[in-house]
Amino acid sequence: MDPDQVAKAFVEHYYSTFDANRAGLANLYQDGSMLTFEGQKTQGSQNIVAKLIALPFQQCKHLITTVDCQPSGPAGGMLVFVSGNLQLAGEQHALKFSQILLSTTAVSCYL
Repeated sequence: MDPDQVAKAFVEHYYSTFDANRAGLANLYQDGSMLTFEGQKTQGSQNIVAKLIALPFQQCKHLITTVDCQPSGPAGGMLVFVSGNLQLAGEQHALKFSQILLSTTAVSCYL
């Protein structure tokens, strides 16, 4: 399967889940997964989801503008750079965002 298609499908799934039900992201992370947000590191699936749920907004919509994919590591992993706009409910102007997602194996699609 084409890595760019896999990356785009995963990004679509990740952000649509984020926008609709952040708790649903838990199975996309592992115990060794790390999220760094505004200088604060959070490790582990449950801790990452708790951090995402605690963000100071409840409703949002990610509008993806860029998905760039590169191979990563000998096990067929991928490094995916995502950028776009984040529209918060009740806000007139969207926020710019960027995120790097890393899958260490081709099969898992974990972050």
